[in-house]
Amino acid sequence: DYDPTVYGTDLELRNVHFRYPASSTVGTGSLATKNAKNGGGETADKSPDEEGEAAKNPLYRSILQGTNLSIPQGKTMAIVGSSGSGKSTILRLLYRFYEADAGEILLGGKPLEAWTQASIQRAMAVVPQDTVLFHDSIFYNIHYGNLKATPEQVYEAAKQAEIHESILRFPDGYDTVVGERGLKLSGGEKQRVAIARAILKNNAPILLCDEPTSSLDTETETALMDNLKRVGQGRTTIIIAHRLSTIQDCDEIVVMDQGRVVERGTHDELIHRGGRYTELLHLQETNLLGGVVE
Repeated sequence: DYDPTVYGTDLELRNVHFRYPASSTVGTGSLATKNAKNGGGETADKSPDEEGEAAKNPLYRSILQGTNLSIPQGKTMAIVGSSGSGKSTILRLLYRFYEADAGEILLGGKPLEAWTQASIQRAMAVVPQDTVLFHDSIFYNIHYGNLKATPEQVYEAAKQAEIHESILRFPDGYDTVVGERGLKLSGGEKQRVAIARAILKNNAPILLCDEPTSSLDTETETALMDNLKRVGQGRTTIIIAHRLSTIQDCDEIVVMDQGRVVERGTHDELIHRGGRYTELLHLQETNLLGGVVE
């Protein structure tokens, strides 16, 4: 089993290549399907970012093409890039919803395959794009992030996720049933439940966030990102960025384009270079993409 206290939480991708299966559905032999059947973590529902075009057009099925990344223990890395550049795919490979076609992914200095799936899941708190919610109370749906947590810890996680006050306004408060797949919740509320789960899993030394605030207004997003950064202190953290303004103080920003890392550095370093990152930032500032780089 993977023990982060022994092996550390350094993450590394070495010349990783990956393409999604030709089928538009997840194959029965995929890690995603096995994981869901075994009740492990979030499911790997495909999102438009990496898989909409990729699953339909053979010209776009190759997602990662020799990707190299290294995230030192305790550091925060943001990954940015246009839609389909491979950002979310990296996270799916890290928590082993899929296997890389070539190259190596290392955790604690050893290949992911050296560790059991269960021990990897214990070490990672994940905020996915598509939050899996149960037809149960909102309390249970948050508590699911750590079933050993006390009610007080659930309430505190909800506060840090900026959803506590909204829950108190629900007809039955924390006992309110969210409906099938959370149909009674807005997109922003679903995201905040996912973030509360990750906060509640406070023993996980690795935090993976896949556009955690994409459905939120700017004010709520800013407050939530501040809380996420506090939660991420001391953790090895990867954030797939939604708005570039929220990740400018990350330890490192990686810019991806067509499955490759094209730039990396701090915000100031990347601005000084005047490359792809600067271009994306200017696109947001001038509202050419509606304020969003997907």
